[in-house]
Amino acid sequence: MERTQCLLLDEEAVRQLSDHQRAEFIFSWLSHLKKTLPTTDRVAIRQNQRHLVEQLSAVLIGSPGPPTRWLLAHCLALLLRLGDPLPASLLVERCNDIIRSKDDSPSGLPTRLAAVACLGSLYQQLGRMLIASFKDTFSNLMKAMKNAESQGRYEIMLCLEKILCGLGVGAISCHRDVYKAARTCLTDRSMAVRCAAAKCLLELQREAVFLWTSELDNVASLCFRAFEGSSSSVRVSVSELLGTLLAAAVEPPQGGRGRTSLEEVMDLLLGGFLRGGAGFLRASGDMLKGTSSVSKDIRMGVTQACVVFVSSLGASWLESNFSSFLSLLMELASHGKATQTASDAVVTRHCVSFILRSTLGSLLGEKAQTNAAKQLCVYVAAHKRTIDAALSDGNVESRGSCADVSSSQHVLVCCLMELGALVQGLGSTAGPLVTDASTGLLDSVVSVLLHPAYSARLAAAWCLRCIAMAMPSQCSLLLDRCTERLVALKSSPEAVSGYAAAVTALVAAVQQCPLGIPSTKGKVVLGLAEDLLRSAAQNSRISLQRTQAGWMLISSLITLGPAVVELHLPRLLLLCRCVFPASLREQDMELRRGDYFTWQVTLEGRAGALCAMKNLLLHCRNLVTDDIISRLLTPLACSVALLTKLPVLLRSYGSSIRTWSVLYRLRVYELLVMLPPHSYHESFGLVMNQLVSDLSGQDNLNQPCSELTLLPPLCHHDDLPPIGHALRDPAHHYIEEQVGRSVGGASLDNDPFSLCNPGDEAPASLPPPIALTAAAVQLFGTLFPHIISAQKVKILEQFVETVNQVKGQRQQTVQTHVCAALCSLLKLQAGVRGPLGPEDVRPPALSLLSGALESSSPLLRCLAAEGLARLVQVVNDPGFTVSVSLLCFDRLKTARDAASRSGLALALGALYRYVGGISSPQHLSTCVGVLFTLSQDSTSPEVQTWSLHSLSLVVDLSGGLYRVHAEPSFTLVLRLLLSTPPTHPEVHLSLGRCLHALTTCLGPDLQGDSAAVIRSSVLLGSAVMQGSPDCLVQSRAVSCLQQLHMFCPPHVDLSGLVPALCTHLSSSYLSLRGAVVACLRQLVQREALEVSQLAVTVVKELNRRDNTQLGALFTLLDQESDPGLRRDIQETLVHMMTSSATTGKLGHWLKLCKDVLSASTDCRTPMEASQEDEEEADPGRDDDSSVFRARSDGGGPFTALRWATRRFAMECVCRIIAQCESADPAHFDMTLAQERRLHESTDFLVLHLGDLVRMAFMAATDHSDQLRLAGLQTLLVVIRRFSDVPEPEFPGHVILEQYQANVGAALRPAFSADAPPDVTSKACQVCSAWIASGVVSDIRDLRRVHQLLASSLVKVQSGRDGSVQLYNEAAATMETLSVLKAWAEVGSYRTDAETQSPKPLQRQFRAGLLKLVQSDLSTLSCLWLSALQDYALLTLPPEYAPQLPAAGGSFYTAETVNQSRGHYASSWAPILHATALWLHSTGFVMTDDTPVNLSRPATPTSMGHTSSVGGAKSPEDINTERLHLILGISVEFLCSPRSGDQMENITSCLRALQALLDVPWPRARIGHDQALSVELLGVLHRLMVTREAESVQLAVLDLLRQIVTAAQEHVREKRHSAEVDDGAAEKETLPEFGEGRDTGGLIPGRSLVFAALELCLCVLVRKLPQLSPGGSVWTLSDSDCRLVSSALCVLSELPSVCSPEGSVSILPTVLYLLLGVLRELVHQPMVTGSGGGTGGGASLVVQSALQALKTVLTSPMSQQEKSRGAWNLLLRSALNTLLTLWDAGDPGVAVDQVSLLTALTIFLLSTGPDVCTINPLHTLSLQRFTACMDAKDPVVGVWLGSRYVLMHHHLCCCEPVETLSVLGPQLITVLLPLLISFLLDENALGSAPAASRSLHEAALKDLMRLGPQHSAVFRSLVSSSPHLKSRLEAAVKGNQESLNAKSGPAHPSSRQGAAKVSPSITLKTNFL
Repeated sequence: MERTQCLLLDEEAVRQLSDHQRAEFIFSWLSHLKKTLPTTDRVAIRQNQRHLVEQLSAVLIGSPGPPTRWLLAHCLALLLRLGDPLPASLLVERCNDIIRSKDDSPSGLPTRLAAVACLGSLYQQLGRMLIASFKDTFSNLMKAMKNAESQGRYEIMLCLEKILCGLGVGAISCHRDVYKAARTCLTDRSMAVRCAAAKCLLELQREAVFLWTSELDNVASLCFRAFEGSSSSVRVSVSELLGTLLAAAVEPPQGGRGRTSLEEVMDLLLGGFLRGGAGFLRASGDMLKGTSSVSKDIRMGVTQACVVFVSSLGASWLESNFSSFLSLLMELASHGKATQTASDAVVTRHCVSFILRSTLGSLLGEKAQTNAAKQLCVYVAAHKRTIDAALSDGNVESRGSCADVSSSQHVLVCCLMELGALVQGLGSTAGPLVTDASTGLLDSVVSVLLHPAYSARLAAAWCLRCIAMAMPSQCSLLLDRCTERLVALKSSPEAVSGYAAAVTALVAAVQQCPLGIPSTKGKVVLGLAEDLLRSAAQNSRISLQRTQAGWMLISSLITLGPAVVELHLPRLLLLCRCVFPASLREQDMELRRGDYFTWQVTLEGRAGALCAMKNLLLHCRNLVTDDIISRLLTPLACSVALLTKLPVLLRSYGSSIRTWSVLYRLRVYELLVMLPPHSYHESFGLVMNQLVSDLSGQDNLNQPCSELTLLPPLCHHDDLPPIGHALRDPAHHYIEEQVGRSVGGASLDNDPFSLCNPGDEAPASLPPPIALTAAAVQLFGTLFPHIISAQKVKILEQFVETVNQVKGQRQQTVQTHVCAALCSLLKLQAGVRGPLGPEDVRPPALSLLSGALESSSPLLRCLAAEGLARLVQVVNDPGFTVSVSLLCFDRLKTARDAASRSGLALALGALYRYVGGISSPQHLSTCVGVLFTLSQDSTSPEVQTWSLHSLSLVVDLSGGLYRVHAEPSFTLVLRLLLSTPPTHPEVHLSLGRCLHALTTCLGPDLQGDSAAVIRSSVLLGSAVMQGSPDCLVQSRAVSCLQQLHMFCPPHVDLSGLVPALCTHLSSSYLSLRGAVVACLRQLVQREALEVSQLAVTVVKELNRRDNTQLGALFTLLDQESDPGLRRDIQETLVHMMTSSATTGKLGHWLKLCKDVLSASTDCRTPMEASQEDEEEADPGRDDDSSVFRARSDGGGPFTALRWATRRFAMECVCRIIAQCESADPAHFDMTLAQERRLHESTDFLVLHLGDLVRMAFMAATDHSDQLRLAGLQTLLVVIRRFSDVPEPEFPGHVILEQYQANVGAALRPAFSADAPPDVTSKACQVCSAWIASGVVSDIRDLRRVHQLLASSLVKVQSGRDGSVQLYNEAAATMETLSVLKAWAEVGSYRTDAETQSPKPLQRQFRAGLLKLVQSDLSTLSCLWLSALQDYALLTLPPEYAPQLPAAGGSFYTAETVNQSRGHYASSWAPILHATALWLHSTGFVMTDDTPVNLSRPATPTSMGHTSSVGGAKSPEDINTERLHLILGISVEFLCSPRSGDQMENITSCLRALQALLDVPWPRARIGHDQALSVELLGVLHRLMVTREAESVQLAVLDLLRQIVTAAQEHVREKRHSAEVDDGAAEKETLPEFGEGRDTGGLIPGRSLVFAALELCLCVLVRKLPQLSPGGSVWTLSDSDCRLVSSALCVLSELPSVCSPEGSVSILPTVLYLLLGVLRELVHQPMVTGSGGGTGGGASLVVQSALQALKTVLTSPMSQQEKSRGAWNLLLRSALNTLLTLWDAGDPGVAVDQVSLLTALTIFLLSTGPDVCTINPLHTLSLQRFTACMDAKDPVVGVWLGSRYVLMHHHLCCCEPVETLSVLGPQLITVLLPLLISFLLDENALGSAPAASRSLHEAALKDLMRLGPQHSAVFRSLVSSSPHLKSRLEAAVKGNQESLNAKSGPAHPSSRQGAAKVSPSITLKTNFL
């Protein structure tokens, strides 16, 4: 319907519609009316009220469906409330008349139900205005209820609830009558009626005080009867009623009278739990019989009611009364009637544990949970003392009975399990609780390990594991304590059992503790296990306990992983083999001897060994090679063979060994499942026969089957929701599944070996018989494909025969077993795409599955449908698939019962699930037609549910093929949604599934205008489901709207959706909250700001303290325990943060995070407390006492948030900082931020720096280690991001400097003695970042942080001989390497700073820093070298593993090699850099300052101390080892740097190499080793190609330069040595040293010059592709220019490394590249107004190219006799190429003539006459000069004049002086002022340098020659420039005086001085 402002219904349009369209139209109109009426003016409402009432009345009598009648009733009441309420009485009377009518037609019932609904809404909204008609209405409703069907009773109960809500106290006269009516309905056969009655009574109790006073006992009994045979929804509703009534009785609302004591209330609940709703006579009869008739439904309901009772009273009440509540609750756990059987005891324990977990875990904050844990400890200790006293009492009559021990064990189990859960949730914040001596937590728990009951001992062991997982520092201490007690008390059965379980749990806890335990503990545990197993036979009284304990210890040891197990594997295998006979013959002999006890011990030992083997395969799969399996074949064969002998033993010894027999079979099956089948192929027949017997044998059919355990894992997850048991809310799954099992209950004492299981939840193992069946099912699927085909057919036919032979419950049991086994087989075969077998296998398999489709069990039908789908997938035959579908069609035609039709309908939908979907339109049409028909069968809601679910599967599987059926499907779904009674929520759930599938099927097609009708159908269906009272249906509605928003966001009205979602956030149903958060997560990804704005008003209306949607999400995150929901909440918050943090919401986000972080239950952080204590003791402490306090604001929006939520807030802060980095730069600029803040309303991060530091400080000083890590990480991010932000008010300082005291205070706790290694490691990283940031300018302020690092260095020096080791050696490695890395970063900063030129204040600071570091440098250098050698050893390939030191390295042990590799990988790079810088500073000079207090060795092999033959190594050898160590690590890393490596590692390697090559000694070594140099260049070449970072490429080129320099120095040294040794006679042969030798050949791969040339070429061609033929044009950036300049510099030095012949080989390439670069840079696009020349970075490249050209032209190789001719020839060619560069060829290209003339000048001045005097080169050169002068370009003219003096001598040598006359007056005009400017006066001439005097003389000489030749120009210039004339006259005069002085007599000394000053020509004898 169009959304118009008209309120009236378009009756004309309604008349033209069909029936179902009319219903949809009316519902849309009513929805529009409900939304529009509140916003419409009351005048308009009253004007249309009469007509509206008539239209609504017409709808009322039109037989509306349930959703329509509820909406109609609401709109009608809303209309009268907003308009004129006078007609309300008439309307009430009309509704009463309709209810009184006797109309039995089909339309009469919906009309009466609508009238009842209207009455309820009218009274609810109009209230006391209708009180006059209330009695008549109530009487009418009561009469109607007597003859009403279930829908009528349901609607009347809802109506009464609304009437009570509206009238309040006004209905007090009828409260008793309402109570009577609701009592009857509360035990109605319809579950929906029971729910409605519970809601009615819940509303009644608001005013009817008698319900929770005088009638409390009766109401409680009534609720107990309502629980019996109830559904999950009934239990939730009735438990809410009962819990609320009990809470009101204990704490009357508004201080009412009649307070009931807690003891009385708990007695009521206890009575219900023990006796149910039975009367006195029935209960007494059961007591006499000794049986319990209380159903599990009642016990589940009572349990949930107790949770509601405590939740209603609130957290404060619970905290105040927990001690009393715990005592009363434990009475339930210890009551004999509740624990008559083992199954009852397990159920009772689960119920009590659920109550404790749901209250303590959800309601209380961390502080209250700590207090509750203390009270649990007190209770456990007191209870244990009572039992101990009773057992030790000497009076036999007063000794405690077995019943006392039994009852106490259940109490202790419940308390200890909850205590473990509390401690685990608290994490490391529970540290004070554990260490508090007054509480005695550890003593209390450990004392229970000696309890007589095994279940109590196991619970204590699990509690210790929880403590170890929460606080890893306690794990090693507890392990030592328990092992010591086990050794001391190994003669006590209870001690052996209890302490062994504790050791097992503690060792298994290491899986959850990253820091681990010392590796020596594994040896201790193994030795203890061996001792127990050896001594088991010594004392028969404790043989069983010792045997079980030994194998439990071994199983737990295996969980430590391959690193530990590999060391003990031979001993473990020997132990396993010793348990079994050496051969099968020996095993046969065993059967003839022994008694039942011997076999008990034997089976226990062998079961334990098999469990250890299973754990070996589970945790150390890579260690179990074929060789290991072959060594276990004999034990394996014996274990399988014993399976066939067990029946004989059972007949011999009876039930005394039955338990051990089941356990043994279970262990065999579990092991065989994990082994490859070929390893026991000889035993296939024996195993399969045993499996068939277990699954279908007559002996096993009498045992009850737990299908809830066996079947759900094999069913498809999409098929489980329609099943009745899955309609529960996930929040109650634990209690519903654990207590609701039909057989026994899962418990820890069912399998003590489950203590070894991974995970952090308490293991709940199934009873052995059920676990055996599950293992048999799994093994059947694994083994069946490997047996012969004939046996396959025989087995399946035997299954079919067995199913047909038995009936009743036995048939369902065998069906469950065999179908589960078959589905397991099919699932495994489908996974590996394996065949099923011959065609003969198909019929029996199909018969089994098709028969199960008609079972009465919904789970079995689901399993059968999944099995059929897997069967057609494995067979993979289209014909077979069609035949199966036809079989289903045929059976549907004849099926009459609901179960058969439901199962067959499900099979139709699931059949094509795994074969690619439905591709046949004909088959699709047939399926749709059948399912349409079944889904409209209103007589069977079960058939409707499954047919609609199957239809949704068909929609999913057919994809786009279904679109032709989409419109009728939408019509069907909407019609059913509008007509299905609300008493069948499972039908609505399947309808929602269909709607969701249809929306997904159409997908993006929903966006077009043609899909408007379908979109409205989706919205209409979602609106109908949103109005459903069932939470799962509401969650499905949210999912449908979420799916619609995905495909067409504009058509989803967020203004209506978001408020509804926010309202549901506080729902008590987990499923609804999960759907809401998932939808919000999707919405905020697109419209975060709009969602936030819409949510603000809704959340404010809820009157929450966290009055924003974000605050509500943080609160919900803190309360939730479901991992999926928590993840969705976090992602929602992150999406909202990333979209709004930088758009004006920054301050809001930071304040929110700060409020979350401050919302701890403690008033002060531990850092605060310690500081206050220190201040009291020492008022004169340092500046750190001025740090701000991390106090939480008492009036904040949050209270008592847990550490996990606060840690997430810190992660959000880091995300905000990262988000701001990519946003406005003002976020990190205080000046800019303050300036912009004055003109804009924008917020910037730098303005909140104080809050950032405060939050980091608060987190870093918390009790929680995880929060401390997050706080330190935030502090690190803050330091890195704000370290260079200047402080505007104090120039020269940075903004972070004011927080240095806070940083020091935040770091100090991390360096305490009890700080975990990971926290200290992170703190070291922050320390180094703080020091390296340069924030602190005063070295005294920095000394505090330095002292923290110094203390950690002392700890490193002490090594492994220090304090008691609590963690694994790998943790110590991590901490040690973190310390060394931090010092390395500080040392690198110190050395790098020395190379710069800082300001005086910075120089003073760095000098102080140098003094701080220098004192520890000798120690650090040794430790750094040790760490580097460790890293080098650990990076060796696997084939070199035997070469690793047997005892480990300096900082790692042999047992922790694999764990330590990651720590070394994250630390080696800074250490490498620091070590190289240290060696650079020492110049590789050995010193004797090795520290004497260093307990660690320098390296594992004592590197640098002894040689291989036992003598002391020379300094040369030591330096060589160090050099090769650094080079090896660097080259190995740079050879193949992985993409995930940080760029800092690459930079550190390059800087380390640069530092080494700056030192002469390593440079000489590298220059001497050409192979090493070539290898280095190859690595650098690869790095240049793979890394684009400018800093890396510049560093590579700098290293290339250093390597070439090293080669030059080496060649120069060799030539010098040869010159000295051979004398001057052979000098002409000396230059042959160098690459190329006599031949000039350069071998690729061996030639350094060739490798360097490759690298230079790589750079030049990558940056200037034009150099390559056909290359594209590329513009150079500034960074490119720097790279090209560096490459040219290196290129020009290469000829000097070669021999003369080698230089000739590379000269063409060098000249080509130089001139090519010059060509590309002097040819630039034409720019208007430019006179030529280059600018920017290109000018740098031009200068570099010219300098490189000069270097090449002046190379000594050009003057050598052997190469002079070739050089001249190549240089002429180069000159010719240079002269051609003036011709650009393109008129749009400008030529940089200045650069070309400079290059030409360099050629003319640097080469000899043999090059430049050859025509036509000489003529062309003159022509270029002439042409440039004729161009009248002033820039060129000035340049030419300035270069004249330099060219003059060369030109004079080449041509007569007369040739200058050809130069025009332009040159003379420019040249004469330049020459005069070079002249010096007589005063300056005496003190001028020699070069200036030479220039003066040359210029004067030229003026004397040129003046007469160009007299006219000369006179004109002198006359026009008086200053030039005076300068010239002074110079001439001074020159004349000098000549006169020389011509006269002179002193010899003066003549000698004149001779020194006068220029002379010196012959050079060394051309290098």
